[in-house]
Amino acid sequence: MRIHFTGIAGAGMAAAALMMREAGHTVSGSDADVFPPMSTYVEGLGFRISWAFDPANLDDDLDLLVLGASAKLGGEANVEVQAARRRGIRITTFPELVGEVTEARQNTVVAGSFGKSTCTALMAHVLREGGVDTGWMIGAISPSLPYTGHWGAAAQVVLEGDEYIVGPTDRRSKFVLYHPRDVLLTSLVHDHVNVFPTFAEYEAPFRDLLRLIPADGLLMARASDPIRAIADEAACRIVWYDTNPCDGWYAEGVEFGDVSRFTLVGPGGRRVALATSLLGAHNIENIVGVCGYVLERGLVREAELASAVASFTGIRRRLDRLTTRSALPVIEGFGSSYEKARSAIEAMLLHYPERPLTVVFEPHTFSWRSRDALHWYDTVFGGAARVLIVPPPHHGETSHSQSSFAEILARVAATGIPVEGVETAEAATVALSRMKGDEVVLLLSSGPLLGLPDSLPPVFDARYGKQEAAA
Repeated sequence: MRIHFTGIAGAGMAAAALMMREAGHTVSGSDADVFPPMSTYVEGLGFRISWAFDPANLDDDLDLLVLGASAKLGGEANVEVQAARRRGIRITTFPELVGEVTEARQNTVVAGSFGKSTCTALMAHVLREGGVDTGWMIGAISPSLPYTGHWGAAAQVVLEGDEYIVGPTDRRSKFVLYHPRDVLLTSLVHDHVNVFPTFAEYEAPFRDLLRLIPADGLLMARASDPIRAIADEAACRIVWYDTNPCDGWYAEGVEFGDVSRFTLVGPGGRRVALATSLLGAHNIENIVGVCGYVLERGLVREAELASAVASFTGIRRRLDRLTTRSALPVIEGFGSSYEKARSAIEAMLLHYPERPLTVVFEPHTFSWRSRDALHWYDTVFGGAARVLIVPPPHHGETSHSQSSFAEILARVAATGIPVEGVETAEAATVALSRMKGDEVVLLLSSGPLLGLPDSLPPVFDARYGKQEAAA
């Protein structure tokens, strides 16, 4: 088929496009108003891409248009969608397409409020290193993998399962379309309050997902109370995991450092020594879940597993050190929800306990901008010495009760943590120039963050590099 992806720079869209190209289809795409790292990543994939929406982007013999869910695409008002409608071209979404083309394969869906991108990428890496040509679809970029999407020759496919809805006119969660044989469920904490106002509404699609697992499937689940409360929805075997001792797989003797080490303990007294360069206690949890799953399924040997975990470098925007010479580290985290932001901050406090922490934060997602989630700001920055906040974006603001920039700043100020609003990259750089050199900076957003992840590291490398050399 000839397939055009309208909104190809979306993380899931790019991964699905790669899968389709590897499956033998001809792929093109278009997008607008995108930012790194996805924009630069997509530019290097070799697709024919237009950075503007235009009916001329649609080939005369186009078979299928895949429409992304971004609010910037305009849905039915998008000019490419309108042109496809007039021509009678089938229009679908990437989760519908992925579900259709992988229905006959052995799909492992990695789901949860947080941790799913890292777990999906780690599982794909472990299987690949173990000689399994698995397929995968990941909503983030991992330097340990050649692409975010891969068709694969093996029966297995590892799919990041997003609970967010397919689109404004299709309120199904994406992951219920993926025909899971197995599910790795990492977490269950209320998120996406703009479409799931209550926890019961948020929990409901996860219940639906568990009911889809066949009797001969496997649910690998974090041993948390919210997950235990819904686990009975699954008719398959359930295996638990945690960082603390539990009735399943867990971590023992964790030693945190530049390389963290621990022993993976499993049923029947199984013990595997593991080491990782990933930061944070939450990543130990992610590793336990993935490793427990692949060993339960007998997909890799223990020696292969240990080697693959040690070589896995994580995913972009999940605690990447952006500076190369600076004695004052600049780390980029992903802050799309409270739990993701909080886990990144806790990782900084764990690995840099003696360094005052400055957080530069962008309230980019609908949840961070919603007045219903203003209380998140009461505790999310706990432990930080200073917080800089950039203005919230305006796309999609009419779909929810959006907090103003002033309201967000006032909420953080009420916690007693020094906070400052910065509206431009230049203002942020000036504010960050008032540093002693013994701090650590965490850039935290799921959006462009004024381009600071690209512009700030060279400034810090130049300003603080001599201190590192002297040290």
